[in-house]
Amino acid sequence: MQLLPFYLVCDESSSMAADGVGAINEALPDLHDEISSNPAVADKARFAMIGFSTSATLLQPLVDLSEIDSLPSLSAGGVTSFASAFQLLKDTIQKDVDRLKGEGHSVFRPVVFFLSDGAPTDMPDTLWRDALKELKEFSYAPKIIAFGIGTADRMTIAEVANFKAFIQESDNVNPAVALREFASSLTNSIVNSTTSISSKGGEGFDLKVDDHVDGYTSLSLDKM
Repeated sequence: MQLLPFYLVCDESSSMAADGVGAINEALPDLHDEISSNPAVADKARFAMIGFSTSATLLQPLVDLSEIDSLPSLSAGGVTSFASAFQLLKDTIQKDVDRLKGEGHSVFRPVVFFLSDGAPTDMPDTLWRDALKELKEFSYAPKIIAFGIGTADRMTIAEVANFKAFIQESDNVNPAVALREFASSLTNSIVNSTTSISSKGGEGFDLKVDDHVDGYTSLSLDKM
């Protein structure tokens, strides 16, 4: 089979308690239903969830969403260790792709949707930047779409991404609404990107990520 792995990497630090994790948790059933009920998409997409705060946890191992009844919930608490998120993500992708290839599948480059509402608390800064560099340079390096909400720093969010980056437009945008738009964009990307595999005769796929997401500003990845 030709498979396209997607990873949701979501901030679960204490600052996400107010509006963050609740909004994501409310949106996850819709994502699950949209993907699992579409055989053409579920056949090619694989989905995993990582939550991070003081440490990172694999909440949902990579799975065909049509084979599970629901996705796990996020919970908030602790600080914001980007380093732990990037380290666990790299290790998980390595194991997942090796396993899928060992089973005889053809695996496309993984896609990561990263979400945070604040700055990394890793000290010194080189900890998370070194972990990010390793993630972006190893053999199964993913395409990363990064979203920043709340007090997230736009330069940090742009640094995390290597495909597209978005920052919440202003304090006037309700965080819960912005997070629902994030989940909708993630769902659209899974559906549209996996659909493109068939149109290319299995030779590749077009990563289709919304150019505009309501409540967000698109960030340039070329500015320093």
